[in-house]
Amino acid sequence: MTRKWAAYAVAILCSALTGSRMTVAQSLNDSLHGKTTPKVHVTFSQALPRLDGGHLAVKIVEVSYLPGGYSAPHSHPCPVVGYVLEGALRIQVKGGPETIYKVGESFYEAPNSIHLVSANASSSEPAKLLAYFVCDHETPLTVAVPKTKTPDGK
Repeated sequence: MTRKWAAYAVAILCSALTGSRMTVAQSLNDSLHGKTTPKVHVTFSQALPRLDGGHLAVKIVEVSYLPGGYSAPHSHPCPVVGYVLEGALRIQVKGGPETIYKVGESFYEAPNSIHLVSANASSSEPAKLLAYFVCDHETPLTVAVPKTKTPDGK
């Protein structure tokens, strides 16, 4: 399988596993399946970095946050697509704005970007997401970000 087709296969797999629906030519749907085929559309799309298709792996991790829960700053060596299953999440990747994602919404993290904020947006309700890792090598999925000292030395 070529790298291009491997990337397409991963995109389709990620979409199918999240319950998302990929666009298929409606005429193809009608001609192959008649009018009982569900209507489909793209709900999320993100180009991936160049990956080694010979070592490609997809890993899916369910992350649950208690009310008010959060993760320490971290990074992921692989590209990650997050899909919110329950509640709402506050997410910020270094260089980007802090954003709240709700049930059914997705977000993308580029490889090795620093995930500064990953927190439950609610102090009273739990939150849950699926994180889809697309890796082209064996590596830990999450890497802690070393704490940096402030200008006053703390």
